[in-house]
Amino acid sequence: MYKYTRTDMKNRNERLMEIRRLIGSRNISSQDELIKILEKQGYEMTQATLSRDLKYLKVAKMPDDQAGYVYILPDKEQVVEAAELSGRGLSGLISLNFAQGMAILRTLPGHASSIAYTIDNLDAYEISGTIAGDDTILLIPRDGVSRSDLVNLLQLRMPGLLQGASH
Repeated sequence: MYKYTRTDMKNRNERLMEIRRLIGSRNISSQDELIKILEKQGYEMTQATLSRDLKYLKVAKMPDDQAGYVYILPDKEQVVEAAELSGRGLSGLISLNFAQGMAILRTLPGHASSIAYTIDNLDAYEISGTIAGDDTILLIPRDGVSRSDLVNLLQLRMPGLLQGASH
């Protein structure tokens, strides 16, 4: 049985993030098309590896007028609307800082668990998990996920959350 090395995992994480980015930004209709795009970007893999990656990311196909069928990301990839954030009391974020590759989100007292719950329910690949106290959230990213990846994810998927927060 093959054991993954740290380098393999980093490459896999980067590849998975790139696959998500490509599917989210283009109409891709086949594994062959996707593998060619990835190869042009320097990712080497077999069709079986790509198939496993797509299954892991829970990618599906949806009918498309021009391309027949295109890949889509799961429904849980939907954006949490700003109005929904304030309705859940999620507007209490004060600051976002980073240490040892992890994000520390400071909130108003009592707001951390509801914000962490919402972050966890994004089912974002980039986030391994969160730990929440009363006014602090420790956000643990997957290996290979940068600070800017996390900030971009939170801004895209939870617009309004970082407004007014220092980072």
